[in-house]
Amino acid sequence: MAAANVLKGGGVLLVSCRNHAGNVLSTSSSVPFRTGVKTEGSKRGMFWRHLSFCAVTTSSSTPAPPPPPPPADASSPPPPLSSDDGDPIKDAASMLDIRVGLVLKAWRHEEADSLYVEEVDVGEPEPRIICSGLVKYVPLDHLQDKKVVVLANLKPRNMRGVKSCGMLMAASDASHENVELLVPPEGSIPGERIWFGSEDEKQSQPAAASPNQVQKKKIWELVQPHLKTDASGIVVLGVHLMRTSAGVVVSRSLKNANIS
Repeated sequence: MAAANVLKGGGVLLVSCRNHAGNVLSTSSSVPFRTGVKTEGSKRGMFWRHLSFCAVTTSSSTPAPPPPPPPADASSPPPPLSSDDGDPIKDAASMLDIRVGLVLKAWRHEEADSLYVEEVDVGEPEPRIICSGLVKYVPLDHLQDKKVVVLANLKPRNMRGVKSCGMLMAASDASHENVELLVPPEGSIPGERIWFGSEDEKQSQPAAASPNQVQKKKIWELVQPHLKTDASGIVVLGVHLMRTSAGVVVSRSLKNANIS
């Protein structure tokens, strides 16, 4: 027989009834009740006496909040960054205007023994005049009619009376005793913009920064330390290959070298 209970608060009675074996005899029902009303002796008392066990609980109209999530394990590593986070060095390199150039003419600077002066076709109406400190490293006849790699969005510099509008890019060993010009692949077209990455990234190149932006934001200074040749002599920016539409840019003999 069910024991008498005094319910001390208003709400809803939830009744679950089972026999001695613990099997449910009836579905849950709910009836309103008032404070201080005894269940024993009421009209529902006959119902209680026919049951071997009755469980009576109260429920409010507001559901209980869900349990809080377990605390984070401080020893767990943070989630890896997605590829969408980008590569700031590669993004900076994409702002450089690096082009295939063709040396049309080269001669010794009249006022500086260490400098050559070159006329270079970079795909513009007129060739650019560029001064290069390569006299010690590159014979003059190795420049004439050669395809080169030109950094074209540097601010012009006056070099002993000659206005230099760009830079020929070269590889050098750690001691800087051996220097050689970077070589675009066979079939490269003068004026084509060079990029870093896969073949299909050519079409997604952003517009190059202006010379003033390159200087103000020190873009070249940010990128240059990350430019190298790999063990095969291919020019890389981290894991990204330096490319033209015809293939990758290389140094002929300097492996694991710096680029400047």
